[in-house]
Amino acid sequence: MTTENGFFVNRVAVIGLGLIGCSWVKGLRVRGGVGEVIGFDRNLDSMELACQSGIIDRYAASPAAAVENADLVIVSVPILSIRPVLEALAPALSVHAVITDVGSVKGSVSADVKAVFGETFGRFVLGHPIAGSERSGVAATDEHLYCRHKVIITPETYTDPQALQLVTQAWLAVGAEVESMTVNHHDEVLAATSHLPHLLAYSLVDTLANSHENKEIFNYAAGGFRDFTRIAASSPEMWRDIFTANRDHLLATLDLFNKDLQQLREAIVENDTTTLMGVLTRAKAARDHFSNILARRAFVEPMKTSSLSYLVQPAQSLSGTFRVPGDKSISHRSIMLGSLANGVTEVTGFLEGEDSLATLQAFRDMGVVIEGPHRGRVTIHGVGLQGLKAPANALYVGNSGTSIRLLSGLLAGQQFDVEMSGDESLSKRPMGRVADPLRLMGAIVDTEDGGRPPLKIKGGHALKGIHYHLPMASAQVKSCVLLAGLYAEGQTSVTEPAPTRDHTERMLKGFGYDVQVNGSTVTIQSGGELTATSIDVPADISSTAFYMVGASIASGSDITLQHVGINPTRIGVINILRAMGGNIEVMNEREVGGEPVADIRVRSAQLKGIHIPEDQVPLAIDEFPAIFIAAACAEGETVLTGAEELRVKESDRIQSMVDGLNVLGVAAKGTQDGAIIPGFGANGCFGGGVIESHGDHRIAMSFSMASLRAEAAIIIHDCANVATSFPGYVELANNAGLQLEEQGEARGD
Repeated sequence: MTTENGFFVNRVAVIGLGLIGCSWVKGLRVRGGVGEVIGFDRNLDSMELACQSGIIDRYAASPAAAVENADLVIVSVPILSIRPVLEALAPALSVHAVITDVGSVKGSVSADVKAVFGETFGRFVLGHPIAGSERSGVAATDEHLYCRHKVIITPETYTDPQALQLVTQAWLAVGAEVESMTVNHHDEVLAATSHLPHLLAYSLVDTLANSHENKEIFNYAAGGFRDFTRIAASSPEMWRDIFTANRDHLLATLDLFNKDLQQLREAIVENDTTTLMGVLTRAKAARDHFSNILARRAFVEPMKTSSLSYLVQPAQSLSGTFRVPGDKSISHRSIMLGSLANGVTEVTGFLEGEDSLATLQAFRDMGVVIEGPHRGRVTIHGVGLQGLKAPANALYVGNSGTSIRLLSGLLAGQQFDVEMSGDESLSKRPMGRVADPLRLMGAIVDTEDGGRPPLKIKGGHALKGIHYHLPMASAQVKSCVLLAGLYAEGQTSVTEPAPTRDHTERMLKGFGYDVQVNGSTVTIQSGGELTATSIDVPADISSTAFYMVGASIASGSDITLQHVGINPTRIGVINILRAMGGNIEVMNEREVGGEPVADIRVRSAQLKGIHIPEDQVPLAIDEFPAIFIAAACAEGETVLTGAEELRVKESDRIQSMVDGLNVLGVAAKGTQDGAIIPGFGANGCFGGGVIESHGDHRIAMSFSMASLRAEAAIIIHDCANVATSFPGYVELANNAGLQLEEQGEARGD
């Protein structure tokens, strides 16, 4: 008999019959992964109880007797007891036996192993399960304790590969997730995440217990006190040993904490509410992020990845008056320029999607105090153009191409080094288009092979203004160069081959920075400053595009989309749908914070196929997935050219849309720079089928709208990233008339 992963070991010896070691061997036993288990503990009652409970088969009178002929030896004793235990069992250890431990400090165990067995003893595998319980001892044994919990293994350079494999498989057999670290890194991380919190909890309880008001303090202790100090009920002996064994790393972390605590005290003394709010907001954001990590990684699902799918049933029409979330492009820029401004900037209508939040977190990491977001409201305490601080670690921007490309321009002019990375999708996207002009300005920018992230920017290099002709129309590249120009000597200008969105130029003006626009050329001069302002972010026209298409293709539809940004560089989707015969009315036009906005009414219409004018392509570059759906419902053929940029978005959007349309029965064809889409006209409809969105939010939302002209259900895989641009999409879509259901599913490798 073996476990599900094929693991079986004939004889295991457990030295120390506590919760950790007993739970491991019981987990192996109930899963058929072990033949015989021999135990030893200094406490006779523990050995007898373990035997009676069937956790061990028999117990020995000494560590040496327990390990005779054992194949695997588990040392589960307090950290400072490990060396005498190793000395006691060493003479009886067989030549093939593998030894491992479960202690939370690896440096001291490594030193003990070397002292007892020699400098290069390879059959000891250092391990540490990140699991436990408020209960302890044999009676608390739980064969499921390690399921979906991490176990950290810290192999040495000389660790025997077969020994390492045996211990790894033994942990996997009980449902644990095994990760590897160096000894030093493990002890450094655990000093911060486990050892310091325990030390502080013990200290706080001791301080308050010695207070002359201790009775009142404990009588009226609230939940926060109980939650924080709960860990002070752990074993004092165990934690004394841990604090002693990890002394150097714990002291370094404690010194860092003391320094920050002193700064916090000074902020309270000085009534420095901005600094105080900075600590609180950064801590809350970090704790929220940590909660997500705990939910997704520390207690991992059995399968490797968890995916979200949409099941969309055929629907009839769209109706209603509503406002979609705020414009993502403007939300990004409000955080960037607000952070670099002098004074406090108030933002309303901020898009609380993952991409925009990635930008917000990046500036928090660089020392900017940002309150919120709360219901779209954000307060940014600007630090000025020269006020950013070096982040402690690499900036992680998730799936946001806007974040990494625009930030690269700003960061090229800083005095500190910085690295930016993203998720798997972003790591495949080209960054040479921003790295090349930045290098021309004098920046030192490194990328991975093929110009892919992560981006590494060397600080302290003076930039010089350039005149840059964009090889391809791109608002992100244009904005990157202009933002670098804020820090460059002299004048910086960008000439674009076709109009692209001009949010950066408009917002720079809104913050009081001089920007000159002459035809297709935008110019700025360094040496100015940004002054805080108020920004009301309009609804994102890219998000309204799905509803505009849905209402256009579904008979009987009538919707009004409120407070939509109609920036002239973004209205390609309106122009294209109108050219196809769409019934679109732009009402109540006004200007808010330098950006034109309006309400848009869309009613159903019979669309016709067209050759999309190439001058409209840059004005609708993000909306083409939705436009592809409209084209499939049109009378006649629609031809798109000049849109090669679509192939390097979150997915190859041309191929992704063509493949999906083919699945639904539309004989669309992709070309190098566009597509040819034959429409099925007024009497046709999509078939049902399974669509792969490739993690691209716009692909997912576009095909959900296809259900308005479908004869069968459409299943769309990999939809989790819809939250990047459109939080609340499912609820709003269903209220408007879709029949969309979220389905979670686990997928393996």
